[in-house]
Amino acid sequence: MIDGRATARYVRTSAQKAGLVMDLIRGQNVDLALSTLRFARKRIARDIEKVLRSAVANAQQKEGASGDVDRMFVSSCYADQGPSQKRVRPAPMGRAFQIIKRTAHLTVRVVERAEVVTRVAAAAPEDATKRARKTTTTRTARKTTARRGKKTTKPAAKKTATTVTAKRTKKSAKKSAAETSTDRV
Repeated sequence: MIDGRATARYVRTSAQKAGLVMDLIRGQNVDLALSTLRFARKRIARDIEKVLRSAVANAQQKEGASGDVDRMFVSSCYADQGPSQKRVRPAPMGRAFQIIKRTAHLTVRVVERAEVVTRVAAAAPEDATKRARKTTTTRTARKTTARRGKKTTKPAAKKTATTVTAKRTKKSAKKSAAETSTDRV
């Protein structure tokens, strides 16, 4: 399992903003991740794209790597908080407001998926296939004779919407007749 890692340090953004874009590409194939970053509407997406390309190049340079980008995926990516620069902005009445300019360290790790090897089953001899056919035909014959020997019963009638509404109208007619008879007395 070949992997490649790349880190961009002191990138001028907050780790929280970078983490939002990193969540979009985590676990995706490299091609899909690159296209996602290309069309993401965040400024940090370009920096993350550079780091991802660098991680892919690092993985391809390792010994034993196939160099096939289609088999690579983003296994982990994260943004750590870097040092913050503190600046002072003049405020009214002789006061000062502090401005914090944050930085982040972006790390992307790509891993090459293992090749899927499928085992091809050996051809079965003709005698085995004949035996298999014979057993299946005898089973089906037993099932059909068992069905013929059983007594068939009529399935219960299904309730339809018309029968349900007819019953409702009968009940409402009985209720209205009962109400009218109590009113007369």
